[in-house]
Amino acid sequence: MEHQNPRVTAAGHQTIMPYLIVEDAAAFIEFAEKVFKMELQALTPRSEGVIMHAELRNEGSTIMLADATAEFRPMPAGMFIYVNDADAIYQLALENGAVSIMEPSDQNYGRAAGVKDLWGNTWWVTSLL
Repeated sequence: MEHQNPRVTAAGHQTIMPYLIVEDAAAFIEFAEKVFKMELQALTPRSEGVIMHAELRNEGSTIMLADATAEFRPMPAGMFIYVNDADAIYQLALENGAVSIMEPSDQNYGRAAGVKDLWGNTWWVTSLL
Protein backbone atom coordinates (compact mmCIF):
# COMPACT_ATOMS: atom_id res chain seq x y z
CA MET A 1 0.00 0.00 0.00
CA GLU A 2 1.42 3.34 -1.01
CA HIS A 3 1.42 6.00 1.69
CA GLN A 4 0.94 9.51 0.41
CA ASN A 5 1.65 12.39 2.71
CA PRO A 6 1.64 15.87 1.20
CA ARG A 7 4.88 17.69 1.86
CA VAL A 8 4.12 20.59 4.12
CA THR A 9 7.03 22.81 5.15
CA ALA A 10 7.64 26.45 5.87
CA ALA A 11 9.04 28.45 2.98
CA GLY A 12 12.69 27.67 2.33
CA HIS A 13 12.87 24.65 4.64
CA GLN A 14 13.64 21.08 3.74
CA THR A 15 11.45 18.30 5.15
CA ILE A 16 14.01 17.16 7.78
CA MET A 17 16.45 19.49 9.53
CA PRO A 18 18.92 19.00 12.37
CA TYR A 19 17.99 20.90 15.53
CA LEU A 20 20.95 21.42 17.85
CA ILE A 21 20.80 22.56 21.45
CA VAL A 22 24.18 23.97 22.42
CA GLU A 23 25.91 25.94 25.15
CA ASP A 24 26.72 29.43 23.81
CA ALA A 25 24.70 29.37 20.58
CA ALA A 26 26.17 32.74 19.57
CA ALA A 27 29.68 31.22 19.50
CA PHE A 28 28.38 28.19 17.57
CA ILE A 29 26.85 30.51 14.98
CA GLU A 30 30.19 32.32 14.61
CA PHE A 31 31.99 28.98 14.16
CA ALA A 32 29.51 27.81 11.49
CA GLU A 33 29.75 31.13 9.65
CA LYS A 34 33.58 31.10 9.63
CA VAL A 35 34.16 27.44 8.83
CA PHE A 36 31.20 26.43 6.68
CA LYS A 37 30.19 29.86 5.29
CA MET A 38 26.71 29.37 6.72
CA GLU A 39 24.41 32.38 6.73
CA LEU A 40 22.24 33.33 9.67
CA GLN A 41 18.63 33.37 8.44
CA ALA A 42 16.69 33.75 11.69
CA LEU A 43 17.45 34.69 15.29
CA THR A 44 14.96 34.83 18.15
CA PRO A 45 16.49 35.86 21.50
CA ARG A 46 14.89 35.32 24.90
CA SER A 47 14.63 38.14 27.41
CA GLU A 48 17.42 36.65 29.57
CA GLY A 49 19.89 37.00 26.69
CA VAL A 50 19.97 33.42 25.41
CA ILE A 51 19.07 32.41 21.89
CA MET A 52 15.66 30.75 21.83
CA HIS A 53 15.87 29.85 18.13
CA ALA A 54 18.26 30.42 15.25
CA GLU A 55 18.54 29.14 11.71
CA LEU A 56 21.73 28.81 9.69
CA ARG A 57 21.59 28.11 5.96
CA ASN A 58 24.09 26.80 3.42
CA GLU A 59 23.38 25.80 -0.17
CA GLY A 60 19.67 25.18 0.46
CA SER A 61 20.15 23.30 3.75
CA THR A 62 19.14 24.60 7.17
CA ILE A 63 20.38 23.83 10.66
CA MET A 64 18.16 25.02 13.49
CA LEU A 65 19.60 25.61 16.95
CA ALA A 66 19.04 27.10 20.37
CA ASP A 67 20.92 27.79 23.56
CA ALA A 68 20.76 25.05 26.16
CA THR A 69 18.66 25.76 29.25
CA ALA A 70 17.84 23.89 32.46
CA GLU A 71 14.81 22.45 30.65
CA PHE A 72 16.53 21.70 27.34
CA ARG A 73 20.01 20.25 27.87
CA PRO A 74 22.75 20.27 25.18
CA MET A 75 22.07 17.85 22.35
CA PRO A 76 24.92 17.51 19.86
CA ALA A 77 24.55 15.76 16.50
CA GLY A 78 26.53 14.30 13.65
CA MET A 79 26.38 16.08 10.31
CA PHE A 80 27.59 15.24 6.82
CA ILE A 81 28.34 18.25 4.63
CA TYR A 82 29.55 18.48 1.05
CA VAL A 83 32.16 21.19 0.56
CA ASN A 84 34.34 22.35 -2.33
CA ASP A 85 37.62 21.47 -0.58
CA ALA A 86 37.50 19.00 2.32
CA ASP A 87 41.17 19.56 3.17
CA ALA A 88 40.76 23.33 3.47
CA ILE A 89 37.55 23.10 5.52
CA TYR A 90 39.13 20.47 7.79
CA GLN A 91 42.08 22.81 8.46
CA LEU A 92 39.80 25.82 8.97
CA ALA A 93 37.71 23.85 11.47
CA LEU A 94 40.86 22.91 13.42
CA GLU A 95 41.97 26.56 13.43
CA ASN A 96 38.59 27.46 14.94
CA GLY A 97 38.73 25.03 17.85
CA ALA A 98 37.53 21.73 16.37
CA VAL A 99 39.52 18.53 16.97
CA SER A 100 40.32 15.91 14.38
CA ILE A 101 38.51 12.60 14.39
CA MET A 102 39.62 11.62 10.86
CA GLU A 103 42.29 13.28 8.76
CA PRO A 104 41.42 13.99 5.12
CA SER A 105 41.64 10.91 2.93
CA ASP A 106 40.27 9.59 -0.33
CA GLN A 107 37.18 7.43 0.11
CA ASN A 108 35.01 5.71 -2.49
CA TYR A 109 32.48 8.56 -2.09
CA GLY A 110 34.96 11.47 -2.20
CA ARG A 111 37.70 13.24 -0.25
CA ALA A 112 36.54 13.12 3.37
CA ALA A 113 37.54 14.22 6.85
CA GLY A 114 35.93 14.38 10.26
CA VAL A 115 36.08 16.92 13.07
CA LYS A 116 34.35 17.43 16.39
CA ASP A 117 33.50 21.01 17.27
CA LEU A 118 33.62 22.61 20.72
CA TRP A 119 29.94 21.74 21.27
CA GLY A 120 30.39 18.01 20.70
CA ASN A 121 28.96 17.96 17.18
CA THR A 122 30.67 15.75 14.61
CA TRP A 123 31.09 17.17 11.11
CA TRP A 124 31.92 14.82 8.24
CA VAL A 125 33.19 17.06 5.46
CA THR A 126 33.40 15.63 1.96
CA SER A 127 34.32 16.94 -1.45
CA LEU A 128 33.89 15.01 -4.65
CA LEU A 129 37.01 13.55 -6.22
